[in-house]
Amino acid sequence: MRSARMGGSFFTNFFYFMLDLQNIQSAIDIISAEKKIPKEKLVEIIEHAIKTAYKRDFASKDSEVNVHLDMNTGKLEISILKEVVEEVEDDDLEISYEEIGGADSGYEIGDMVELDVSDDIESFDDFGRIAAQAAKNVIVQKIGETEKEKLYHLFKDKEDTIVGMRVELVEKNRVIFDYNGNQVVLPKSEQNSKDRYTPGQRMQLYVRKVEIDETTGPRVVLSRKDKELVVKLFENNTPELEEGVVEIVSIARMPGIKTKIIVASDDADIDPAGCLIGPKGMRVRTIVDELFGEKIDILNYTTNKEEMVRRALVPGVVEKIEINDENNIITATVRDSEKAKVLGRGGTNINIAGELLGYRINLVTIEDENSPTGNETKPAE
Repeated sequence: MRSARMGGSFFTNFFYFMLDLQNIQSAIDIISAEKKIPKEKLVEIIEHAIKTAYKRDFASKDSEVNVHLDMNTGKLEISILKEVVEEVEDDDLEISYEEIGGADSGYEIGDMVELDVSDDIESFDDFGRIAAQAAKNVIVQKIGETEKEKLYHLFKDKEDTIVGMRVELVEKNRVIFDYNGNQVVLPKSEQNSKDRYTPGQRMQLYVRKVEIDETTGPRVVLSRKDKELVVKLFENNTPELEEGVVEIVSIARMPGIKTKIIVASDDADIDPAGCLIGPKGMRVRTIVDELFGEKIDILNYTTNKEEMVRRALVPGVVEKIEINDENNIITATVRDSEKAKVLGRGGTNINIAGELLGYRINLVTIEDENSPTGNETKPAE
């Protein structure tokens, strides 16, 4: 299994490269295969890293350093550009006319000369531990940026869709998925609590956002919690939705627990909920299985507001409904025996119904038989 971190075999390959320049091509081949990054891009990254390290350890940030890595021979060439001067004031930027060879050199005062300094890093000790660390940091950063850019281009046309991926590695705060040989991260914050992630398992993920962040660069946000995951799963399994014969009017979800969906159709001969449920419940069962047993209520839309409220509060039975459109409040009266069903465990059913309808729902309970007293119960926050 490939390592999911910027560590392990990657760092081993890096130090292998740093310690033995003769084997640099082998290191590039290994890293390219492991990280799915073109060799040419890796060469650019390594050249930039060595330039940064050299300037830090042997020159200055203002020095003009050129690095060329020959992939055919593995030979590394480093040169620095300096100005020919009469008297040197800055060793990093200038070289004396006398040191360059005087009149025999062919150079004049004010000329720029390119000096070969490749021998400065013939060995790890010469290059210096500080320079090696600087190069390592740059390589890690640049490879990270390259992988982000690659994922951005891979997913930029897939935003607001679902994509099937294979679980590669499960960690404490994230799950690593494999998508066509590329590693994609699902953070803890976007995981469904009911999901069970097992290496090798295939799952559907919702591509919630693909963007270029000014601070962090390219970013792909995947989710197993977003309610749009459920919408897309039904769209992929319900031809009537894809054809526009049936539409999803509203959806509310408490990930891992329950989803409620209101569906409608302009065709009086079509049962919208029946379309999503499918023959013998096969369509909805496919979705429930994908969501590891999450409950799904599918409701047919009606213009009768009170009836819509009753349907949204299923499996409980409501005796009376009062709707305050001005304050977006619904007061539902239920008998004691139905209270638990209407509320759901921890208030889940009533809260999801409220989100589905766009109202806050309060309960008034009455005793089952001939009791004049009642109690107002507000949904759990």
